[in-house]
Amino acid sequence: MLKKLWNVVFTVIGMIIGYGAYQLAAYIMATQGYDLDDHLSATEELFVVAIIAIIFGIIFYKLTPVFTRQGRKAAVNIESDLKKTSTNDLITTSVGLIVGLIIAYLMSGLYEGVTIPILQVILNIITYLILGSLGVIIATSRGKEIRDALLAARRVTVPGRGGKAKSDTAPKILDTSVIIDGRIFDIMKTGFLEGPIIIPEFVLVELQHVADSSDSLKRNRGRRGLDILNRIRAEYGVEIYSTAEDKSLEEIPEVDIKLLKLAQNMNGKVVTNDFNLNKVASIKGVPVLNINELANTLKPVVLPGEEMIISLVKEGKERNQAVAYLDDGTMIVVEDGRRFIGQTIKVTVTSVLQTTAGRMIFAKPSGDK
Repeated sequence: MLKKLWNVVFTVIGMIIGYGAYQLAAYIMATQGYDLDDHLSATEELFVVAIIAIIFGIIFYKLTPVFTRQGRKAAVNIESDLKKTSTNDLITTSVGLIVGLIIAYLMSGLYEGVTIPILQVILNIITYLILGSLGVIIATSRGKEIRDALLAARRVTVPGRGGKAKSDTAPKILDTSVIIDGRIFDIMKTGFLEGPIIIPEFVLVELQHVADSSDSLKRNRGRRGLDILNRIRAEYGVEIYSTAEDKSLEEIPEVDIKLLKLAQNMNGKVVTNDFNLNKVASIKGVPVLNINELANTLKPVVLPGEEMIISLVKEGKERNQAVAYLDDGTMIVVEDGRRFIGQTIKVTVTSVLQTTAGRMIFAKPSGDK
């Protein structure tokens, strides 16, 4: 039934094209001084038109299998290309095509003065094809800039304890390490983290794999991450972000690379405390909010010469050294403090070393305990 329908459709198209070919030939002959109306009666002209239309209809009828076969191949290729294209790129391309067609529609009014109908149709078709293609090309090559401009102009919703507010800030995408760490929940509670919170679906899958690990340490970390995730969802109404429609992420097996690609697609920022992910993100130009860097920045400033009371807990790496820890985890290395291990003493800060791993304080015992 479908095959017969296509035969009829292409036959009709062929007859219409045949009629158009006759009109074009008649116009060309008229410009050369040979007017068919002067040599053919209305019946003869109708007969000629019918013969030409039937010939073109038969040609298109015979070519129907070729058209349908090529159409199927084109449909398969288009479907394959669409699967490889991200939703953002597809939307941007569609917008570019629509804009191009709108401009073509406005320009088609310039052809109203053309007295030859078939020429007017040809000019309109060419205009639509050129401007539609140009819109797609511009949208494809400048898609990221267009999306950035739209995101900058869009007002997004920020979840918070006091309800929903409006903000122009970029989305914040949480990775697995920062959820397991747990401090992100306390940061969100303070309201310092602005913008929509994104928890990708593949991050949840990775958390489940960690929670199902045979290693007890990994299993506990995974379960802690799931508990933190449930608290975030319950407190702030953050939902798991499905990435099934984003085809550009399907072919990326690594979670970290997939996370960075998602951040690029959404023009967002990755929230993490993974040092290696931070480095890779800087190479790819993806903005990162590192929780460890924030914690180190907020640690109390300790200056050389200040005194503090600490409890020495173990030996240091060097001879006669002892080590203590502040409540925030900062390590204090005390020179000549080995004999005081297990005691609480007063020390004087000699120097402070700031590293990517955190802050380290060096001190020596004060004159009195």
